[in-house]
Amino acid sequence: MRPKILQTILGHYNIGITMNLYVHVTDKEKEVQNIEKMLKII
Repeated sequence: MRPKILQTILGHYNIGITMNLYVHVTDKEKEVQNIEKMLKII
């Protein structure tokens, strides 16, 4: 989900709050997906 949409849904006044709380989780999920793809190739 795009951070700006999430900010609106959660009612955060500042996008920085949303980014600090939730974006790192998204980054980790993407990295795990990348690892899974690499392992399937091997």
